[in-house]
Amino acid sequence: MSHLSKYVEKWLAGDLELAPITAFLSVKPISLDKGEAKIEMTVGERLHNAMGTVHGGILCDLADIAMGTALATLTVEDEAFSTLELHMSYFRPVVDGRLTAHARVVRRGTTTAHLECDLEDGEQRLVGRASSVCAIRSVSR
Repeated sequence: MSHLSKYVEKWLAGDLELAPITAFLSVKPISLDKGEAKIEMTVGERLHNAMGTVHGGILCDLADIAMGTALATLTVEDEAFSTLELHMSYFRPVVDGRLTAHARVVRRGTTTAHLECDLEDGEQRLVGRASSVCAIRSVSR
């Protein structure tokens, strides 16, 4: 198990905050498994765009955090990763309430990983879907 895996498990247990962005957005973990993560946040007017709905970048942030958390569960000692590409599709606007992100690693190779994430509102309606490619590297290099 890597330091990243241990770190996200401590986040799930409520022993620490994962990153400054998770604290800023009040993102909370729900569950973790090998290659999967489920997280949530409450959204409202403070995160609205000019049209009165939650800004699309907020949904991207939530998906990116969930996908990174899912990948962290599969890292080994001395590995780190960063997002190379992120694609986001929006299906319905969100005004307020709870958003849940369920991310999963589709394929993890030695230098890249492919991930997907579904975003649902409080009524369990699909509001967005994201996919990403992450670069995996050794931190000792």
